[in-house]
Amino acid sequence: MKTSAAVLSFAALSAATALKPRASSLPPVTVKGNAFFAGNDRFYIRGVDYQPGGSSDVADPIADTAGCKRDLQYFQQLGLNAIRVYTVDNTANHDECMNALADAGIYLILDVNTPKYSLNRADPNPSYNTDYLQSIFATIDKFQAYSNTLAFFSGNEVVNDPPSSASAPYVKAVTRDIRQYIRNRGYRTIPVGYSAADVAENRLEMAEYMNCGGDDERSDFFAFNDYSWCDPSSFTVSGWDQKVKNFTGYGLPIFLSEYGCNTNTRDFGEVKALYNTEMTGVYSGGLVYEYSNEPSNYGLVEISGSSVSTLDDFDALKSAFSGTSNPTGDGGYNSTGGASGCPSYSSPNWLVRGDSLPAIPDGAKKFMTAGAGTGPGLTGPGSQNAGGASTGTASAGSGQASQTGSSSSTNAGSAMYRPTESSFAPLVCAAVVVLSSLFGATLL
Repeated sequence: MKTSAAVLSFAALSAATALKPRASSLPPVTVKGNAFFAGNDRFYIRGVDYQPGGSSDVADPIADTAGCKRDLQYFQQLGLNAIRVYTVDNTANHDECMNALADAGIYLILDVNTPKYSLNRADPNPSYNTDYLQSIFATIDKFQAYSNTLAFFSGNEVVNDPPSSASAPYVKAVTRDIRQYIRNRGYRTIPVGYSAADVAENRLEMAEYMNCGGDDERSDFFAFNDYSWCDPSSFTVSGWDQKVKNFTGYGLPIFLSEYGCNTNTRDFGEVKALYNTEMTGVYSGGLVYEYSNEPSNYGLVEISGSSVSTLDDFDALKSAFSGTSNPTGDGGYNSTGGASGCPSYSSPNWLVRGDSLPAIPDGAKKFMTAGAGTGPGLTGPGSQNAGGASTGTASAGSGQASQTGSSSSTNAGSAMYRPTESSFAPLVCAAVVVLSSLFGATLL
């Protein structure tokens, strides 16, 4: 196709005028084998779960600039490199907090669901619908451009007992859809995985299931919430030695998306085990539950307005982190990775028959090419009974990217993208004015 002189001039003008993203020393985190890497260095998650107000106060802590900056100094005192956030508003601006976190060397691990836009484990098919996927894709759009977005959780504890294992295909389908959306939109490869409940009856089956099948169906990592180490305990008393044994050879990164049993006084003795070579060949760290003290009494701090008071657990975790270094070298990770075999149906603990996944709802297919558009935020009507559900099963390979995305985000280096600094609206206006001057006589 011939390119006109006007198009060439516009491209040159855009290249000359575009604002460059501000440099950041925080490289995107990638997956190699069964481990995370930041650049060429093995990356271990040292984080906390962060949702001030808890489930009773649905709010977006990343959009709360004052609260984020209030808490940032305590994240730094703990020596964190990551936080997990369970709920965000996909209509809000997150630049200030995300950039402040990046400047402090802290990554975000984000749950894409909200209380109104999530799967219903008791009846998953109606809740896996177009409105639901539009909301989670809109959340991806909001956070993909930040280099310190470490990973997305496609779900949290959807399977929380043997009977609810029947909903696992929908969890896996959502994971597939998010990964496909990221590729279709041309975004950098951001890891997508699942945060599982520590259900003894099907813990291993769930992990195998999220890592079986074609490359388009498999997760990028697997995480689970584990409260089995209750101080005073040990690597063997807690049963963590058996979990390491059971997951040895697993082809994806594993980390703890919640940990920190509070049955007794917490001294976080598990930290020394988690970042020791007895575990780092399989595990990539974890997230302590939780930063702020809520009714469940797991908090590290008490928050009252703009003030923060640290608790004994804060001091105990700070001491545990500061006294525990990461292993030197690669920590004994499995560099080859690889898929698992799909677990067989086994009543009553694993109620998934076959390997087929639900097909993406017909109404959601357009998002792969047109984008998700504006999300519903935290005040939307909800999606669980919105209609437009999946009506069949997917064919093998259906989760492959169907196009080369056209996102303006480069996302490939260590630069920190600043969304508000790179709007193309003023560039277009300027280009129109200049091009009108340059080519007006020709057009006449």
